[in-house]
Amino acid sequence: MGKLQRTKIVEILSSDAFLSQQLNVRGWVRTRRGNKHISFIALNDGSTIKNLQIVVDIATFGDEFLKPITTGACVSITGLLVVSQGQGQTVELQASDIEIYGTADAESYPLQKKGHSLEFLREIAYLRPRTNTFSAVLRIRHAMAFAIHQYFNEKGFFYLHTPIITGSDAEGAGAMFQVTTLDLNDMPKTPDGKVNYENDFFGKPTNLTVSGQLEGELGALALGNIYTFGPTFRAENSNTPRHLAEFWMIEPEAAFYDIYDNMDLAEDFLKSLIRYALDHCADDLDFLNSMWDKELIDRLKFVAENDFVRLSYTEGVDILMNSGEKFEFPVSWGVDLQSEHERYLVEKHFKKPVILTDYPKEIKAFYMKQNEDGKTVRAMDVLFPRIGEIIGGSQREENYDRLLDRIKELNIPMKDLWWYLETRKFGTAPHAGFGLGFERLLLFVTGMGNIRDVIPFPRTPKNAEF
Repeated sequence: MGKLQRTKIVEILSSDAFLSQQLNVRGWVRTRRGNKHISFIALNDGSTIKNLQIVVDIATFGDEFLKPITTGACVSITGLLVVSQGQGQTVELQASDIEIYGTADAESYPLQKKGHSLEFLREIAYLRPRTNTFSAVLRIRHAMAFAIHQYFNEKGFFYLHTPIITGSDAEGAGAMFQVTTLDLNDMPKTPDGKVNYENDFFGKPTNLTVSGQLEGELGALALGNIYTFGPTFRAENSNTPRHLAEFWMIEPEAAFYDIYDNMDLAEDFLKSLIRYALDHCADDLDFLNSMWDKELIDRLKFVAENDFVRLSYTEGVDILMNSGEKFEFPVSWGVDLQSEHERYLVEKHFKKPVILTDYPKEIKAFYMKQNEDGKTVRAMDVLFPRIGEIIGGSQREENYDRLLDRIKELNIPMKDLWWYLETRKFGTAPHAGFGLGFERLLLFVTGMGNIRDVIPFPRTPKNAEF
């Protein structure tokens, strides 16, 4: 008879089909308790937030053999699945064979005790996925990534891989990580003292991308509807709970879309993702709701079930200026709205998600389509409770001359963007798109308060340890 195949705990706990069967389970010990005769092991294999209770007859295995099975140890256990006689679980496994894969010294294992702070767990990012909180977050992260691909596939969008190494700055922000093969201790210089990139790998300055949007537009102007989903990088020296140096972006681009089509897509997309989480991540959401954010599930349902309010930036500023609220950052027409302003509109004034449109062109990127008033552009930001801006997008400027004028106005080097302009010369078309920060979405869906806690290995200033 061959070795019994492993059965995942999530399968065992979601079906009655395994009762009275011999099963093999493998995972990590969460707790072990009991008396002189019986040990109860709570085993978790990562497939679900729930543990499987293992009942161990001490006389069968002996004290010495069982001694290394402490919190954190990794084991393979075979036994009979029966209806549990105790409280707290419906089934339990009566162990008949135990193999210890790896021990975890009770004195030095950092997760031996419960109740660690999130700050402490960030210092041991290599172990924190084994906690209930982070295993729940990472399963939800997977579910959201899957739901994103599923959504766009069903909508007829093509997944486009855009470059991670780029010679252009899509945002015009300049806070980029440089990519080079030159010797940093002996940089070649030109006669006027500047770095000479002739012998660098690409023969010119290159960086890690801040966005796949510009290349995404090229795809949309050939394939119709595309989306990107990949890592992006920003070298901002920012240590806030909302910023990472390495994060993931979802950026759909659609030919023949205007700003209204774009808003419709963004709203439908977000609601679809939240409904997917509610339908497929119930156990993990219940845990996060009870442990971290008592309003989480109600907030998710509220967003999924309500229409988003749509209004112009000008109307939003009027509401803020007449609110009587004392903001840390003063509000006036022309300023870039801060998170406190966005959250006031969402949480206090409308009590619904908000889509703000038609921002002043001075505070938005060069590629956004200008309105006829000459002052505003067809931008759109989706604002969520607790998060503020979760999506930023626009109808893109498809007119060659207007786009060229804007690039010149902002003194953006033409050598970096000539290829982008070319698409406006050959079969240009109206098009629109937006960017959704994946980690911002996950902050909302999980209820976590810090963006470092929704990505497995956060990259922040002075932190690239693991």
